[in-house]
Amino acid sequence: MLIVLDGLGDRPNEVLGNMTALQAAFRPNLNFISRNGMNGLMHPISPGIRAGSDTSHLSLIGYDPEKVYTGRGPFEAMGLGMEVRAGDIAFRANFASRDDAMRILDRRAGRITSGTAELARDLNMEIGGVEFRVKEGVEHRAAMVMHGAGLSPNVTDSDPHEAGKKVSSVSATKPDGEITASLINKFLVESRKILDESDVNHDRIREGLPPANEILLRGAGIAPKLEPFSDRYNMKGACVVGIPMISGICSLAGITPLSVPGVTGRVDTDYRGKIKGAMEALKTYDYVLVNVKAPDIAGHDGDPILKRDVIEKIDDAVGQLVHLAEDTVICITGDHSTPCSMKDHSGDPVPIVFYSKGIIKDRTAQFDEISAQRSALRLKSGDVMQYLLQLSERSEKYGA
Repeated sequence: MLIVLDGLGDRPNEVLGNMTALQAAFRPNLNFISRNGMNGLMHPISPGIRAGSDTSHLSLIGYDPEKVYTGRGPFEAMGLGMEVRAGDIAFRANFASRDDAMRILDRRAGRITSGTAELARDLNMEIGGVEFRVKEGVEHRAAMVMHGAGLSPNVTDSDPHEAGKKVSSVSATKPDGEITASLINKFLVESRKILDESDVNHDRIREGLPPANEILLRGAGIAPKLEPFSDRYNMKGACVVGIPMISGICSLAGITPLSVPGVTGRVDTDYRGKIKGAMEALKTYDYVLVNVKAPDIAGHDGDPILKRDVIEKIDDAVGQLVHLAEDTVICITGDHSTPCSMKDHSGDPVPIVFYSKGIIKDRTAQFDEISAQRSALRLKSGDVMQYLLQLSERSEKYGA
């Protein structure tokens, strides 16, 4: 079982007495696993790289993002159950709030939680023989797929990636992207008219809430072809995740997404239910991936107290795993660091622990960024699958 605590890593924060959220959290179960496991630091992708959740998860399950990554959009769309055909272009999207001067006021439209299905449905249209399909995700998140001939992923984002900046006009990054960029800009003009007139947004304005009157596009890409996970590792894999993008990556690799009641991609997820569902999956599958998004959300919000609190809920949930060491190899780590002080991903390494019966224990007694520095183990995310394979006695010997 590989448990990925999204955005886990952090930096010391004055609000927490110059500790990281992990250090400040009450985490007896994570510390128990640390004391009885093999600890170290893991560099997502490579030292100093500010990895995205998409590239880091690809790497964690053993696929080199430099060879297979074409953009996050296709994974997001597939994770939402959208059809992505050969040649289609897919984007990640946010429902956002903008003013009349085209400045973005809130990239998440107040973390909108209702009405997005109606908004997405209204944005489905055809322009110049190309179908535009939009599907809502968790909270403000969505995805868009362009169905048509002669499309290219070589276009820029419309998302300025920062509140206060104006919405970007999409342009081509290579000559073959000119037609695609022009079509997207026409779609964005039409979408603004639709969103401005939407009953959902009229109601939000009356209630004093920010309208979701802009759809921000980013991460254009074409779905890559991945070698099936079962062929690559001779294992049957499943995942328990609440984020469509991670679910999409797993689906593309042939790792089966499982539906567990109460599991969301938000801080209100059923933490214990998620781990319990993963434990149940181990009865049927050889490998189970778990993603918990909450630490990353708190980090992006710059909320160290929330990040500490969700780590404590995670700790309570992983207490259910302690007895599995008898016949299971468990790895707990992050996909990247999301320091509350940055409100974004950093290139810092994250703590990692392997836990199983008979494992070589080290002297590390606590699971956090600082304690992990005392351990000898140093990995890149691309090494994790091989380490899990050798600990579970599934790896092939290299040489005679």
